[in-house]
Amino acid sequence: MQKYVRFILKSMVAFLILSVLWVLVYRWVDVPATPLMGIRKLQSKQRHIIQHRWIPLSQISKDLQLAVICSEDQRFIEHQGFDKKAIEKAITEHKAGKRLRGASTISQQTAKNVFLWPHRSWLRKGLESYFTFLIETFWSKERILEIYLNSIEMGNGIYGAEAAAQFWFNTSATNLHKEEAAALAAILPNPLLFLANPPSAYTQKRKEWILSQMHNYGTLVFDKKQQNEYKE
Repeated sequence: MQKYVRFILKSMVAFLILSVLWVLVYRWVDVPATPLMGIRKLQSKQRHIIQHRWIPLSQISKDLQLAVICSEDQRFIEHQGFDKKAIEKAITEHKAGKRLRGASTISQQTAKNVFLWPHRSWLRKGLESYFTFLIETFWSKERILEIYLNSIEMGNGIYGAEAAAQFWFNTSATNLHKEEAAALAAILPNPLLFLANPPSAYTQKRKEWILSQMHNYGTLVFDKKQQNEYKE
């Protein structure tokens, strides 16, 4: 019995050390591939071509950065990885009889995309929370957003802002304008179903909502103090 306990304890310690090192490596090293890319390739019955090209955040349109924040996580700059207000709202709406919706932040989505698998389970959710804590501890908000925008699925075999910009609009991520950026953000809930160009009626409606949120949000500033001063 003691051997099993020691084995479990040693395994837990090893996991903690390796996971921290893994996160620290990605603080400086660009993510070459994600588990989802491999899963999609294995699931595909036909030839599955992955389009993915890493670019630094400075080369990604500010409009796209703002669009995904307004679409997915408007308190991204303020929270520590978990949006308590969004979670509380989701629970309240569920109690009122509405469908339980997700309240995952960009940080949580990044943790899932980079380190874990897409299928929901209590184990994955627990690990997602753990990795979210780690990346919020060791990465800057800019780094989290950079990795998110370079890893997120934006179409069948399309991963990251640069590949998405080229595929959907035949342009670079640097040159995306507001309309195009909002269209890309609009398909994120289901990028295998929704089209950024030409947009469906649903995508167009969501795109218009994102554009209005971008206008209300104002300028994207990563420094929390400056962000609060700007909003005031």
